[in-house]
Amino acid sequence: MVTIGDVARAAGVSRSTVSYALSGNRPISLETRERISAAIRELGFTPNAGARALATSQTKVIGLLVQFFSDEFSPAMLQYVLPISDAARDAGYDILMVTEKDGPRALKRITDSNMVDGVILLNVAHDDPRVDPLRGSGKPGALVGLPRSTGGLDIFDLDFGEAARMIIDHLHALGHREITLISPHEHVISRGGAYAWRFRDAALERAARYGLRIHARYGEVQQPAVGAALNAVLDEWPSSTALVIHNDAMIAGLPSVLSARSVRVPEDLSVVGIFSEDFGRLFSLPYTAIETSPDKLGRAAVRALVERMQDPEAAGEPVVRFIAPELTDRGSTGPTPGTPL
Repeated sequence: MVTIGDVARAAGVSRSTVSYALSGNRPISLETRERISAAIRELGFTPNAGARALATSQTKVIGLLVQFFSDEFSPAMLQYVLPISDAARDAGYDILMVTEKDGPRALKRITDSNMVDGVILLNVAHDDPRVDPLRGSGKPGALVGLPRSTGGLDIFDLDFGEAARMIIDHLHALGHREITLISPHEHVISRGGAYAWRFRDAALERAARYGLRIHARYGEVQQPAVGAALNAVLDEWPSSTALVIHNDAMIAGLPSVLSARSVRVPEDLSVVGIFSEDFGRLFSLPYTAIETSPDKLGRAAVRALVERMQDPEAAGEPVVRFIAPELTDRGSTGPTPGTPL
């Protein structure tokens, strides 16, 4: 590995002179600076983050705070990490992913030590304990997920309420009058996963407006509980003609359960999910679904954060922006018997 001493020898200067040139702490003649720059290029030397931060007041690193919970499906959460990483790299930034359980402490550690220029929060809870420390850190922040308090931060999320209304409208138009709704695990609700109740409440309200009968229950996240819960739902409400699943683990486990029960989709049961196209491809899901748009959300958060880090005045006031839901019809819903086509 090339060191600062190698650069100093190649440029014919002392190590301290190279250090001063990198940090900008002392004036260096143009001729000496050019020799050092030429040596750096020739040797392929990469200054460490600390030296770069001293020279530019920037680390070119974005902190990404992710929380992985046992009651959520990790493959779904990872869909947000890749577009954030790709968008950051395209903008010239590295990602420091922090998964510490004590989110506020981790955030304080990376911001107080100037390890990052800005922070993105994933898995945001309604009363997320990381939000206030982020506001007080002096670092720009962007969130994927909607907290209770939104001031001072750029926030991006799917419009889960509109997504639920769109699904219920779709099923109502096909003549369905009895629907089963499976939500995320109950623990997601209890710890403040607002996306879960935003979808659930909107679905219940829309169904009530139409006079539809809707059965709502929480789902599971790990096998064999997933399979057992799906079978229990199908046994308990056999008169339901449509199944709406807002739970990644449950929708991933559904094909094998329906196959074992010889349930045909959509002839016997219409199915609608809420998941991304990539997730559906990963688990070979043939179901009509609302696109959760992790790519759009992750990239939007990075763009907003980069703009605010590079030019806070030009970035303007922080925004709360919802991605409009899109329903992709994959042929898993159909009219109930007797409904005109």
